[in-house]
Amino acid sequence: MASSCSSFMITLALLVLVLGTNTSSANANPTLHTNFYYSSCPKLFDTVKRTVESAISKETRMGASLLRLFFHDCFVNGCDGSILLDDTSSFTGEKNAGPNRNSARGFEVIDQIKSAVEKVCPGVVSCADILAIAARDSVEILRGPTWDVKLGRRDSRTASQSAANNGIPRPTSNLNQLISRFNTLGLSTKDLVALSGGHTIGQARCTTFRARIYNESNIDSSFARMRQSRCPRTSGSGDNNLAPIDFATPTFFDNHYFKNLIQKKGLIHSDQELFNGGSTDSLVRTYSTNPASFFADFSAAMIRMGDISPLTGSRGEIRENCRRVN
Repeated sequence: MASSCSSFMITLALLVLVLGTNTSSANANPTLHTNFYYSSCPKLFDTVKRTVESAISKETRMGASLLRLFFHDCFVNGCDGSILLDDTSSFTGEKNAGPNRNSARGFEVIDQIKSAVEKVCPGVVSCADILAIAARDSVEILRGPTWDVKLGRRDSRTASQSAANNGIPRPTSNLNQLISRFNTLGLSTKDLVALSGGHTIGQARCTTFRARIYNESNIDSSFARMRQSRCPRTSGSGDNNLAPIDFATPTFFDNHYFKNLIQKKGLIHSDQELFNGGSTDSLVRTYSTNPASFFADFSAAMIRMGDISPLTGSRGEIRENCRRVN
C-alpha cells in the first residue's frame, strides 16, 4: 500500500509539472490579458472603436494605416508604442526611419483616441495598448475578422531609429529574409503569410513597387502596364503616387490578396515572394480558396505579434501624450 501511494504521489507530481510547463509555453506573456482594464477603464473599447469608426468613415485607407502602425511598432523592440514618439532637438524617434518616413501615418487618429480615452479614464491606458485595439477595430470595421486583444502593455521611454531601419521587413526582401526576420521574433512561417494578408487593404507608393513593375518577370504583363501608367520609370517622377496593394477589393479586408498573388498580380516584390515557387506557395493557395482559414490564422498571428516583448509591471510608463515621454 505504501509503495502504491508513493507511486501515485510521484505520478501526480509529474502530471502537475507537465501541466504547468504546458500552460506556461502556451501563454508567452501571462501578464497580458484581455480583461486588463475591466475595472479601471470599462468604457475603453467603446471609446476606441467610436474614434476609429469616425476616422475610417472619413478615409477608408486609415484602417490600413492604423493596422500598419501596430505592425511597425511591434517589429522594433516589441509592442511598446515607440513608433509614436516625435523627434525633438534631444531625441531621435522612429518616424523618420526609412520604412516609416513619408509612409507611416495615422498618428493624428491615435492622438484623438488617446484624448478620448483620457476623458473617461485618465492616466490608465497606454498608447501601446491603444495601438493594439485600434488595429483590431480597423480590421473588423473593414469586414475582416475580430479577436480578443490582450492588454497590459506600458509605453517605452525610448525609441530606436536604427532598429526601425534594420528590423522592419523591406519591400525588396526575398522569402528567406522574410522567414528569418519573423522567426527571430518568434513568429512562424504561417504567421508571416497570414500577417502579410493584411495587405488586402491599403495602398503603396510608387517608390515601393517601381522596380517590380518594370524589371521583374514573375508579374502579369497587363497588371504591370496598368501600374506603370501612374508610376513612371524615372526615379523622382511620381514617387508618391499611390496604388492599391489589392487592386480587386482594396477597401475590404478579404482574401483577394492571395488570389492576386496566384495570378502574379502582387504589387510589392516581398508579397509576390510568398508565391514564387517556394515553401509558402501551399499556404497562399489555401488562403486564396478558404477565407475562413485565413481569418482564423490572421487573428491568431495578430495575437502572437502583440506578445512581442511588451513592457509590463513597473517597466516603461503610461504616457500622457503619445508623442512624447512624460
